[in-house]
Amino acid sequence: MTQTRYQPLVERLAEQIRSGRLPPGTRLPTHRQLAQRHGVALVTATRVYAELEAMGLVSGEVGRGTFVRENTLPRGLGIDQQAVAAGVVDLNFNYPSVPGQARLLSRALRDLAAGGDLEALLRYAPHGGRTHERACVVRHLAGRGLTVAAEQVLIVDGAQHGLAVAAMGLLKPGDVVAVDALTYPGFKVLAQMLHLELAPLPAAGQGLDLDALERLCARRRVRAVYVMPTLHNPLGWVSGLGWRRRLAAIVRRHGLIAIEDAAYAFLAGDAPAPLAALAPESTVYVSGLSKSVATGLRFGWVAAPAAWVPPLERAIRATTWNTPAIVTNLACAWLEDGTVARLEADKRRDAAARQAVARKALAGLTLVAHPASYFVWLALPPEVRADRVAACLQEDGISVSTAEPFATSKPVPHALRLALGSVTPERLEAALHTVRQRVLEQQYR
Repeated sequence: MTQTRYQPLVERLAEQIRSGRLPPGTRLPTHRQLAQRHGVALVTATRVYAELEAMGLVSGEVGRGTFVRENTLPRGLGIDQQAVAAGVVDLNFNYPSVPGQARLLSRALRDLAAGGDLEALLRYAPHGGRTHERACVVRHLAGRGLTVAAEQVLIVDGAQHGLAVAAMGLLKPGDVVAVDALTYPGFKVLAQMLHLELAPLPAAGQGLDLDALERLCARRRVRAVYVMPTLHNPLGWVSGLGWRRRLAAIVRRHGLIAIEDAAYAFLAGDAPAPLAALAPESTVYVSGLSKSVATGLRFGWVAAPAAWVPPLERAIRATTWNTPAIVTNLACAWLEDGTVARLEADKRRDAAARQAVARKALAGLTLVAHPASYFVWLALPPEVRADRVAACLQEDGISVSTAEPFATSKPVPHALRLALGSVTPERLEAALHTVRQRVLEQQYR
């Protein structure tokens, strides 16, 4: 098929989709039927659908066919849709807060203004933080079962910045990183920006399939593995100690860099030892206070083997030079005086209460979640399309995320990831009842 004939076919189908003549959810002809209908080769029909999928207009699903996507949803839903319109119930992003946090901030700022050397807060600081600031983080990590020296800790602008520092400092373009088939969208964006190749692995129990990781390492040169063993986002897994020990052994055997994301780990009070405690010579441990304290407090840390600290410091210098001294001062004071520990305990109770609301409101649907996490994975029935449910909910003034931002492989499952921590419990309950209603409407229409 010539280019002049090929492009008009793509454009004609795209126009029919955008105009609504082919509405969302329409099952399109098979590749073979499309080829016969337009007198083109099968490979050309396949290319036409690939072009439409790249444009975000259709989705191909193994065993089901090719469907018109819901095009009223913004591209990158769950990643780029940071601004939520006034009055919209946000079940997309988590920014959990408990009563009294604003008063804590007011008091902390007064204390900061009343004492110490304020001039020091206006000057550059060492890239990874001052020694006494790193020591605050060391004492905090000891309560998580991780023993490190202050020289192994680097202070960063939140966990996302910590992941960026780890990737920039230790990986290079083209490196292969093993990940879960469903993983944190922020790491996907980071990998795309740094030209890392993500190798998705299936799940096995409460973690990625370690047999699949072994097979991957046997046939490819894998440089790193990105994992969330304690409170996986979006599935809420807490991987067992046996799984962690075996992963540590694989990491050592194949010379991998393990990037351990512990952003939500504070919610799992009885979790096994971190991977960084089991393979300290091979693991970068990343976390912060965005979820446990406040998303606006951009304070986090990276704990790594001493040999890796210099390249990580260079990455901090290249991206932010140092975490703002005012933020670091405030965060360290709260780490030291027990404020962080109290807020973490409050939020564990709050998250557990919200999970109870979700289980009741979504009764009869398939949920995957940790009993004390701020999110729920809602797997949809086979006949229900996630993009259509999300679009209906958008019309109801409820913002949710489909599985697409979390998926690193095809086909993308039809599921919703519901964030529970950003609205009042009353609004949450009402919104979740609406979610259930919309799913059932799609199932039985």
